[in-house]
Amino acid sequence: MQEEVRFRVLRLLQNNPEMSQRELAAALGVSLGRVNYVLKALVEKGLVKFANFSAAPDKRRYAYVLTPRGLAEKAALTGRFLRRKTAEFEALKAEIEALRGELSESADEAGRRQGHAPGLPDSDTI
Repeated sequence: MQEEVRFRVLRLLQNNPEMSQRELAAALGVSLGRVNYVLKALVEKGLVKFANFSAAPDKRRYAYVLTPRGLAEKAALTGRFLRRKTAEFEALKAEIEALRGELSESADEAGRRQGHAPGLPDSDTI
């Protein structure tokens, strides 16, 4: 989970360096404290740096800029994230197919118990 939050923070900051910690927290669906913790860790690792956000009316506001190391880390995380999500997608597709098979078997079995041929509609529906 921590790696996923780190990836999502890097991804958001690459495209929106001016996002505030509150905005990041809202976009990620995590607490402000969690975003603060992740950002501090990213800064300590040299993946993100603070820069004054010159276009902001409040000059105390910062932009969070990915460093070259941060860009490389984001690329590596993107690859891992994509592989993990692809595997989850394939597993989900297999589970859906298995559930469809079970549903079909259950319907056929229920039809046989009621004296109907499998796959044929009930005489009430004809």
